[in-house]
Amino acid sequence: MSAAAGLKAATVKHPDAMAPLIRILDELREMTRFAGRDDLGSRLSMVRARVGDPRVRLVVVGEPKNGMSTLVNSLVGASVSATDSDLSVPVIVEYGPEPTATLVRSVDGRTERQSVDPLDPGPAISGFGVIRAEFTQPSSLLADGVVVMDAPGARGADNTTWSMVAAADAVLYVTNAATELTVDQIAYLQRIQQICPTVICVLNKIDQFSHWSHTQQRNRELLDAAGLGFAVAPVSAELHRQAGLSGNYQRDIESGVPQLIDHLRDYVVARADSVALEAAVQDIRLVSDHLGLTLRNEVESLRDPRMRAEITDKLVRARDDAEQQRQRTSNWQVTLVDGSTELMADIEHDLRHRLRSLVRDAEAEIMQHDPARRWKEFGTDLDARICEAVEENFVMAHYRSVELSEQVASKFLADNRAAPLPNMRLENPGEVLAAVQPLEPLESAKARVGQQFLSALRGSYGGILMVGLVTSILKMSLVNWYSIGAGVLLGINALWDERKNLKARRRAEAKVAVARLMDDVIFQVSKESRNRLRAMQRVLRDHFTEIAGDNAKQADEALRLAESAYQKYGDHSGDRIKDVDGQLGKLRGLREQADSLTV
Repeated sequence: MSAAAGLKAATVKHPDAMAPLIRILDELREMTRFAGRDDLGSRLSMVRARVGDPRVRLVVVGEPKNGMSTLVNSLVGASVSATDSDLSVPVIVEYGPEPTATLVRSVDGRTERQSVDPLDPGPAISGFGVIRAEFTQPSSLLADGVVVMDAPGARGADNTTWSMVAAADAVLYVTNAATELTVDQIAYLQRIQQICPTVICVLNKIDQFSHWSHTQQRNRELLDAAGLGFAVAPVSAELHRQAGLSGNYQRDIESGVPQLIDHLRDYVVARADSVALEAAVQDIRLVSDHLGLTLRNEVESLRDPRMRAEITDKLVRARDDAEQQRQRTSNWQVTLVDGSTELMADIEHDLRHRLRSLVRDAEAEIMQHDPARRWKEFGTDLDARICEAVEENFVMAHYRSVELSEQVASKFLADNRAAPLPNMRLENPGEVLAAVQPLEPLESAKARVGQQFLSALRGSYGGILMVGLVTSILKMSLVNWYSIGAGVLLGINALWDERKNLKARRRAEAKVAVARLMDDVIFQVSKESRNRLRAMQRVLRDHFTEIAGDNAKQADEALRLAESAYQKYGDHSGDRIKDVDGQLGKLRGLREQADSLTV
């Protein structure tokens, strides 16, 4: 892995402190060969290489476009990682008195090393067959005994990234300050901690988002809730780069990168021995548990030939249970699918029921008063009640999702861990309702004095004409006191009827406006609710599928190893039993020695 053979940085892991650990790792590797667990031996070899390196290996990981490459360049003080290319390869930077760059290529099945220009390695890195790029730089952080490794920006199952994490003493997980950590990112960090316990979360791009401090606080709360006591360091790698170009010390301090480097020196480099011990002991415990299970299964099958059938039958039952669990996948999946479908229907029905109640209340209020008098106040009050109903609906969805998770979990063993469900509750219903059009204004509420005047005029004209024709029989003129009085009365009546009709029209128009508003609310909220419920369904599906697969693999592997041991050592089971018992005793002693190193 060395990029600069013969060049040495400071030794931060003391050989005397690492010697007991290396001895334990070597003995454990011999035991894995004895037990036939080459997979565990490969892991121990990687741990030994990490412990034997006197420097601290720092891996920078994260999702693409979060500024990982810019941060790596800031840490080492040189442009070693491409920041403007979609093509990404692992980058390893070590200390050297002069800048150098070496590309490791795969050519026709063999590995070749090629020296390139360290000031412009980009074109060569983008070439075909590049496995990784190795650099040396005269950086002060690297001189302190740090090796910086930039993992390719990838998600989830990238084998290269996980291999680099397994070889690391510490991990910098880079996110940006725009949004808080997601459920998937928290799960990703939990997996990283199982491999490398020393993790620092870096909140990058704080210069672009003014609310970064809120995001930092929220990330701390989410990490604490998940049992991850990681530090959250706010930085701006781009601001650090600009400050370096301009020589602006104040902007450099504002970037947070100098503080991050100090933190690495104080809590990672200065504690290199304890950091290495903690990570290695964690690996030793995990390997010891798997190795002990393998050896105990073997010795139980060998100790008494009459027990072979029972032990084998027990393991066969375990495999059958796992196979049945795999076959019963349809059962818990049916529970999940049916439960999710029912949950979606119930949540949508609950939403429609709440909004229909609001519609009925709104219509009753409209019928009691003239809606034109306080239409704006009515709309504001209705919006508040809609927000409250939507929020309660999402709270109900959250608790029903938890119940569904428990129902699915009941199909498995009782010791299965709870699924990391996303939060269905709404902190700000206004965000979901932002796309909803506001309550429409009442067109009939506009003053129509001319129309009312014409209605009154038509009524009075008819009254004058009718009464005037009647009184003309009495030799009176068409317009007289009687016809004028009748015209006034009929005009007032026509005006009253017109106002009554306008009021009824406004009420009908108000009801239509409320109905349209509710239809829009249902459309927007139902879409958001379905999206969240589908996300919850996917989380449960992936979670319990992984559990079923793990159980089946463990049972199959244990059965294979036990049967293989009996078939191989059946004629000499006594000698093998003694050897296995001796190995188990030795394994317990090594485990106790490893535990004592971290006390």
